[in-house]
Amino acid sequence: MALDALKTLRFALDGAVARLTLCRPDKLNAFTGQMHAELREVLDALQRGQGPLASARVLVLGAEGKGFCAGQDLADPAVAFKPGEPPPSLGAVVERDYGPLVVRLTELRMPTVAMVQGIAAGAGASLALACDMVLAGESAAFMLPFAKIGLIPDTGASWAVPQRLGLARAMGLALTGHKLQAAKAAQWGLIWECHPDDQLASAVDALCAQLVQLPTHAMVRTRQAMLAAQAHSLGEHLAYEALLMHELGRSADYVEGVTAFLEKRAPRFHGG
Repeated sequence: MALDALKTLRFALDGAVARLTLCRPDKLNAFTGQMHAELREVLDALQRGQGPLASARVLVLGAEGKGFCAGQDLADPAVAFKPGEPPPSLGAVVERDYGPLVVRLTELRMPTVAMVQGIAAGAGASLALACDMVLAGESAAFMLPFAKIGLIPDTGASWAVPQRLGLARAMGLALTGHKLQAAKAAQWGLIWECHPDDQLASAVDALCAQLVQLPTHAMVRTRQAMLAAQAHSLGEHLAYEALLMHELGRSADYVEGVTAFLEKRAPRFHGG
């Protein structure tokens, strides 16, 4: 599938910034099987980094319309069922679609930024939180309403939210399904920043302008180290830090960073 033939997404390359936009505004950008297939297509193409995509050094994940993403579209054939019929296996859907989506985002060769307006609910909230940094408009809100239909937070939310907020706040959000407004989400540490709605896009652009000037590979390894820390003992993690520093300490960007510091000039990183 060509990236200019997408039906549920829009993709554009703006210099070194890749912009991926969910495009089902009439359904609050809810997930369908087709959307998952197109997300796989785009993220895999970005990971390969061939041709023009080789220049991409940051991904912005946004959405059209008044909401970011309402989660799974319950009318989609992958999950839909009629009264009296057994529902399809949700575990199979998570294994095939949602789990691999989180892995793709957390292993992408560049930092990822979610730009959230309106509601981010269910897997939509999880999708935003799978990105490295989340910026939201002040009218945005995050919800984990899974328990209200007899489910658990998925797409990594039951892992990420307690890590960021602690068990008490994460449990409260998951059990009640209450909305967490963006300002409080930033105050609690669930997201990076909250901005007035009319300043959100410019705030994201300013952040991207900063990120594309930084050593991309080092930022990816930083993400990798922080995610790995959750499963390591202190001793294991110190060894892992040393392993990554062996690699980065031989990189061209490290040499450039030190040289620029000594020469008292701005560094010119190339992402290596």
